[in-house]
Amino acid sequence: MSTDCKEVVRRFNIDVIQNGNEAEFRALMASNFVNHAAPKGMPNGPDGMWHTFENVLRPALSDLTVTIHDQIAEGDKVTTRKTISGTHTGTLLGVPATGKKIAIDVIDIVRVEDGKYAEHWGLNTLSTVLAELAKA
Repeated sequence: MSTDCKEVVRRFNIDVIQNGNEAEFRALMASNFVNHAAPKGMPNGPDGMWHTFENVLRPALSDLTVTIHDQIAEGDKVTTRKTISGTHTGTLLGVPATGKKIAIDVIDIVRVEDGKYAEHWGLNTLSTVLAELAKA
């Protein structure tokens, strides 16, 4: 089961985050999905997560790439250490485009149920990246 869960998370990272495939996103999300890492006051269901990818990250980062460094699975949970990178060519959470290459380091845990994302927890360096971009 752990190998299957890792493949679900790998597909999500490449097909959804990197490639922006909404059909794959819908296929990989449980209807009762909860994003425990959603910013305070933001929706924590599937649509909130899709919004983050399609309206925050993808418009701001051309050549967006997800590099998976490590994946560890136990039971129905997968922990992934990855980097989301790209060129800052659009406004990112209020910070105008700088043309700089950026890298957001992420560690997340996903609980997979019946081949779908059921829950997500995560930490990332986006706030640090934004602070550096704002100095530019």
